[in-house]
Amino acid sequence: MKQIPDAKPRKSTAVLNSLKIPEPGRCNGTSLRKATRRVSQLYDAVLAPTGLRSTQRSILIHIARAGRPSMGELASALVLDRSALAQNLKPLERDGLIQTIVDPGDKRARLAVLTKAGRVKLVQSMPLWKRAQDCFEAAFGMKKAQVLRMSLEFLASGEFAEAFQRIEARR
Repeated sequence: MKQIPDAKPRKSTAVLNSLKIPEPGRCNGTSLRKATRRVSQLYDAVLAPTGLRSTQRSILIHIARAGRPSMGELASALVLDRSALAQNLKPLERDGLIQTIVDPGDKRARLAVLTKAGRVKLVQSMPLWKRAQDCFEAAFGMKKAQVLRMSLEFLASGEFAEAFQRIEARR
């Protein structure tokens, strides 16, 4: 049987070694992104009957907690830039789950408001979110999950960002 050569020649080990590619699992950013994608996939599957993705539910929860957050407050709470927030709000607004209104105290600013349909959708999602949480904690371990949340909260904080940037500036 005739062998078909690879379409792309394989890089030699010497070339790969010269690139100084870190071993798998060494990059914190990649590991966090992979873990986030996996957890989002699992939560999204559990939340599917509500028609919400976990990212959308998170936005609705933040709005519900804050009442009527400004776009800046909401972006900051979600660690998003305003343009990414605007893109994430569009489907929620289109589906009637939120409304953006002019801030009566500052006509230049807009506020995010949960609609009645948004509140109903959140109520519908609660038992499914609880199921996803329970599954996560059962699979990962309740204590480890608590420590993970505390670590992730710190990583998402301004304090961590400032420390990182301070250290990076010195290098």
